[in-house]
This record gives sequence, C-alpha cells and structure tokens, in this order.
Amino acid sequence: MVTETRTHLVNDFSLEMTGKDVEKLREAAHAIPKGTRINVTFLGNEDLSMRVEAARVVLEEGFVPVPHISARRVKSRAELREFLGELKRVGASEHVFIIGGDPKVPEGPFPDSLSVIDSGLLAEFGIREVGVAGYPEGHPEIATDELWSHMVAKIRSLKEQGLGRVVLTQFAFDSDRVRDWIVETRDHGVDCLIRIGTPGPAGIKRLLGYARRFGVGTSGSIVKKYGFSLTNLIGTAGPDRFLTELESTVAGGSAHDGIKVHFYTFGGLLDTAEWVNDFSARR
Repeated sequence: MVTETRTHLVNDFSLEMTGKDVEKLREAAHAIPKGTRINVTFLGNEDLSMRVEAARVVLEEGFVPVPHISARRVKSRAELREFLGELKRVGASEHVFIIGGDPKVPEGPFPDSLSVIDSGLLAEFGIREVGVAGYPEGHPEIATDELWSHMVAKIRSLKEQGLGRVVLTQFAFDSDRVRDWIVETRDHGVDCLIRIGTPGPAGIKRLLGYARRFGVGTSGSIVKKYGFSLTNLIGTAGPDRFLTELESTVAGGSAHDGIKVHFYTFGGLLDTAEWVNDFSARR
C-alpha cells in the first residue's frame, strides 16, 4: 500500500532503473505512486531496443519515463535520431536526462551533453523537459569551475530552446555540502527544480564500492553520515540519516525551494519503494 502522506523532500521522489530491470519494476509497481518519474539508464551493455522497451513499460505501468542519453556512447547523429524516434513512437520522449557518460573517448560526434542539447533534435522529437547532471561533492576528473560553466551553458541553451530544465545530482553523502551546493547553484542563476541523488537501501560493501568508483565522499564520511562501522560491513544501510539531516538543512530560505529526491536503486526498486513508504510513515 502506497503511503499518501509524505515528507517534504520525498514528496514526488524519482527512481532509477536499467533496461534489465523491467520485471523488477513490475514487481515493485504496487508500491510506487502512479506518476512517479522513473529514469532509465543508458549503459554500454544494453541496446536500443532494451532501453526503449524499458521506457515503454514504465509508461505502461502508470509512471513517467525519463530515458537517459549518454552523449559519448552515441555513435552517430543517425543513431540519436533513431533512439529519439523510437522513444516518441512508444510515447516516452517527453522527458530525457542527458549526461556525458563513462567513455573518455566519444564513440561518435557528441563529446558531451551540451553537444546533444545543441544538436537541434530534442524539440523535433517531442521532448519537453531535459535533465542535466549536478555534482555536489565534485567530480573525480572534472575541475569544479568547469562543472559550473558546463551546467550554466546547458541550462542557458535549454532555456533558449524553450525546454523545461531539471538538475539531477550524482548521489551524495554529506548533507552540509549538498546544502551549500544548492545555494551555489542558485547563485549561478540556475533556478529550476533540483533532484538530489541518494542511494536507496543497499549493501554496505556495495555503497562503499560505488562511492569509490564515482569519487563521492570517503569511507570515513560515509560512515559518519550513515552510522555504520567499517569493522562490520554486513547488512544494508538506508539514507535515513542523510535525508533527515538534509531536510533540516534545507528547511526555509528561497534558495532551497524546488528541491526533491532521486533514488539510485541499484536494481532494488521494490526495496527502495518500500523503504520510502516506511520512512514517510515513520516521519
């Protein structure tokens, strides 16, 4: 049963899945509020048909699909047109999230997400809103000044094209840093909705592994925020403490208006949805 009353931050939360998680989504559908935005990743081990089918099922189950476009993984302008065309065919092209992607060397003509945004193709295929990435705790390979200039350029281009804008962040563990980053984002003139990424409930070893992979926080900072011990890595941890602290730090102040939460589920869609409902009920 979906809880009706939710806390401010987890109201209208969004989730993330891969193209391989279709059955997991169907299993979790009863626990997720209809109309929830569900991002569909663009991974190197998945193909176009798998991504499109996942987006179609998201829509079929009563949710809002937000397919990802990984700029450096797109091999040609024709491939991008084909992907967008297939999304439009199944009714899943209104919302997308565009990111540079993992490959250091572009596989095609798009070196970054801005080049996709500036391609002129988005509005042609019915896209109304575009999500771009934010990095509250920085990026291991991109300087902070460059991150800001890229974000401002992307938001400006989307605005000039008349497209809706959302900033969705890499997952973070430090609520104080996230609070400061939100203020900095507003100071850079970015006034759209911000979705703060956080891991759903996951195995402790897995959390630490993902944090190391993406250069997010340190083992010590994660332990501090999540409250577990590095000497006992058995079991799972959820973002209770992080969200509780974040909610208190962003309460009040115009800079913190328009803040929502995005859950990285690591395949655990049902576990995450049930955790959100339980967290809301306990609050």
